[in-house]
Amino acid sequence: MNKTIRCTLFFLSLYSVSQSQDSLSATAVDSAKTLNEVVINAFEQHRVKNLVAISVTTIVPNNADRYNKTSLVSALNTVAGVRMEERSPGSYRLSIRGSSLRSPFGVRNVKVYWNNIPVTDAGGNTYFNEFAFNNFAAIEIFKGPAGSMYGAGTGGLVLLNSFDYSWRPGVQAEYVTGSYNLQNILLTANIGDKENRNIITYAHNQSDGYRNHTYSRKDNVSFVTQLRHTDRQQLTGSFFYTDMLYETPGGLTKAEWTANPKQARPAASGFPSAETVKAGIYQKTFIAGITNQYIFAPGFKNTTTLSGSFAQVKNPTFRNYERRIEPGPSGRTVFSYEKTNRRTKIQWVAGGEWQEGYYNTQVSNNRKGYPDTLQTNDDIRYNNFSIFTQGDISIANSWFITVGASVNRAEVSFRRLNVYPVQVQGVTYKNEWSPRLALLKKLGDNNSVFASVTRGFSPPGISELLPSTGIISTNLQAEEGTNYELGARASLLHNRLRLEAIGFYFNLDNALVTRKDAANADYYVNAGNTRQRGIEVSADYTHPFYHAVIKYISIQSAFAFSHFTYGSYQKDTVSYDGNRLPGVPNHTISVLADVQLVKGYYINTTWYSSAKLYLNDANSATAASYNLLGARIGWKQPGYKPGIKPGIYAGADNLLDENYSLGNDINANGGRYYNPAPRRNYYVGLSVQWVAKPKQ
Repeated sequence: MNKTIRCTLFFLSLYSVSQSQDSLSATAVDSAKTLNEVVINAFEQHRVKNLVAISVTTIVPNNADRYNKTSLVSALNTVAGVRMEERSPGSYRLSIRGSSLRSPFGVRNVKVYWNNIPVTDAGGNTYFNEFAFNNFAAIEIFKGPAGSMYGAGTGGLVLLNSFDYSWRPGVQAEYVTGSYNLQNILLTANIGDKENRNIITYAHNQSDGYRNHTYSRKDNVSFVTQLRHTDRQQLTGSFFYTDMLYETPGGLTKAEWTANPKQARPAASGFPSAETVKAGIYQKTFIAGITNQYIFAPGFKNTTTLSGSFAQVKNPTFRNYERRIEPGPSGRTVFSYEKTNRRTKIQWVAGGEWQEGYYNTQVSNNRKGYPDTLQTNDDIRYNNFSIFTQGDISIANSWFITVGASVNRAEVSFRRLNVYPVQVQGVTYKNEWSPRLALLKKLGDNNSVFASVTRGFSPPGISELLPSTGIISTNLQAEEGTNYELGARASLLHNRLRLEAIGFYFNLDNALVTRKDAANADYYVNAGNTRQRGIEVSADYTHPFYHAVIKYISIQSAFAFSHFTYGSYQKDTVSYDGNRLPGVPNHTISVLADVQLVKGYYINTTWYSSAKLYLNDANSATAASYNLLGARIGWKQPGYKPGIKPGIYAGADNLLDENYSLGNDINANGGRYYNPAPRRNYYVGLSVQWVAKPKQ
């Protein structure tokens, strides 16, 4: 698709929509109003989006309920500035405004919480793949440094919440099958009433995958309970457990990809093939926590969460066999006070967060998929602590000013147990200062302009301090960056058209980037500084029809332009000053178009376009641009009355049959950059929901 068509589609999408079929109730207009009034919880704001001076997007299942529900990759990629990649089924990488520099695999430099519980562990790693589609009701994505209240991290913030305003007692079951022997089961039970709400979920997913050696299987169970003990106190308990495995086929060279994109990494350079060593991830994770919210007096409350996590990971690769045990406790407490005086409202927030990790990592030789001779055995302790405060003032419900800051400390120590005498190596990152200043001016009922300046820091995590080379790298420094942002939001045509435009400039020093040695093992270096400039634009429009076969037509669009470059960076004797950052496309566009018919019939279409991106610091290798088109048709019994509501749908992904790579290995040795993604594929689904009658 040429540039002219892309630009035409983008500007046409300025007349676009917001939600999928289930988000709209009796009329599309009422639904649009409801979406505009979604409350943003990040930074304890608790205000509608038009009144928060932060770059934030909310995804609800209705927005994401247009795919085969095996992952959230497609849904997250509809958010401007957010890019989620899948190197193989189950192996995710999440980038917010280019934060993938230090994430050859996994999710790093993005802080993730589930029901106020930190999913990101003390060592900076997030197992985002442990979640199933029915583990949450809404996702808040904040772009940019969030250190003023959420500790280390310059990439962004993700809040996963299980409860929302739409919770009702009932049961829902869904089954999806499709290409590559896809089998997906989702079960959800909502039990209780408004004073004691409970959610029990189970999910099973398995697939043979598009490429050879990409079988995956995941079982997930969760339980969340919320008890309003008194008018002053509310308790929330959250638990989930995931047992999963996925085979990792490995990266291909361009020649190997051209010859056979389905093949796994073959034997080469003296190393065996991915299939011979049974390369993969065997992962079990457990998270549990309890949150107590107590109101001491009108306007004065405390929210305290105590939680713990445990992960057991086995990772055979063509180089070695790694086994990790990662337990860790954590705690977070937030005090908030609100006072309204005539036309002025003041909020003060103060609190702290603590995380501890006690890890053991053993690396052995890999003998055809089984651990052999021990190479290294490390006990690792990682702890971090932050205290924060924030003041928020609104004047005449027109001016909103936020000032916040945190002080952070992180400490890590290693004890290599297989080398005698045993010695302790460690490093401390202390007194890191993360301030935030934000200002918003409300213009009319639903329009606003805002600006912010934030500073963040991010010390290296366990995976960077102890990379796959096995060499402990305590010489690495923490990243530090300042983000400047200016944005505007507008709501037009009786609240049917919503526009948002944001420009930002992020200056990052001591940027951590991945490298590959001659054996293709990962290690990390501080790469001088980066200059990240970008523009993000989104537009939603809903057009209802009355007394017609079509109930409404909608389109949701998002555009991101990213001009990310190295400032000063030299590797050996080669200068990369001014080169484009690898792994970040120059621009991306997404357009979601929905048609809702009467009697519950619907059509969803999704288009996502990514420009080419560079695969190494020298900008000598690229991944080509691609366009993904998906479609889904279905029927679901309409209405919100109690009773049994069946549904059926069928869909296809990559209808244009693009041959593309999703989840490239940046700076890979020997040109093994590419992880081919599935070609055109199909799925069908059946669902049944029972909604209980409300108690009288």
